[in-house]
Amino acid sequence: MTAKPSTTVANLRDLGGIPLAGGRSVRPGLVLRSGALDRLDLDADPVMAGLGLRTVIDLRSAPERADHPDLLPDGARLLVRDVLADKMSESRMPAAAQLKDLLADPVVAEERLGNGKAQALFGSVYRSFVSTASAQDAYRTLLTEAADPQAGPLLFHCTAGKDRTGWGATVILALLGADEETLMAEYLSVNPAVKEAFAPLIEGFTAAGGDPEIALALIGVFPSYLEAGLDEVRVRFGSMEKYVREGLGVPDETVEALRARLIA
Repeated sequence: MTAKPSTTVANLRDLGGIPLAGGRSVRPGLVLRSGALDRLDLDADPVMAGLGLRTVIDLRSAPERADHPDLLPDGARLLVRDVLADKMSESRMPAAAQLKDLLADPVVAEERLGNGKAQALFGSVYRSFVSTASAQDAYRTLLTEAADPQAGPLLFHCTAGKDRTGWGATVILALLGADEETLMAEYLSVNPAVKEAFAPLIEGFTAAGGDPEIALALIGVFPSYLEAGLDEVRVRFGSMEKYVREGLGVPDETVEALRARLIA
């Protein structure tokens, strides 16, 4: 469910109001998602000021955080969990998050990302959300904090708020009882905001002779990306519940607390 537009934070969305099984819905104002908070200005942004955030979970890498550090509301605590740490160290591949680097040179982009390589890259990244220790630690923290009333209103984010953040939202909503259609709808719903935020980057890349399909594969989200992550859950664990219990190490009591807190 879209929150009221923020003037200083890209891609802000409240999970509140999203429909769940049995005619229930997610309780609003408790768990939100967004892009980075490096431009946060509460004086100029009444929407963000009104959220009363108490916990922020930053899913970005160290270089991303160094280039664009979060600006936090007074009293909010910051938890840093680098989802991609193990994926990047294992593969030495360019981080999917480093969009400007990947789109800086159309020739290099075509070599590395053309002919379906961009889609394959993202499929691999989404599978790593399920399988790597750094990602498991990050999403374990997200679920544990979201289940804790003491965490207060919580916001989790990456750079664009679409991939690492999108997977986190998918896991939470699946545990709360959202069906597959709802999971995919929420996942894809960020596309307009992301494309708007990165429009200058896309335009510059295509103006320099870059393939717009490559740019869109990097900037947007597609069903095949999320399906890769969900398939990894099925292959490795059989179900979302077992992934959370065995892969993330989140006990059943925490999942029940999450449901009690967030299901309206």
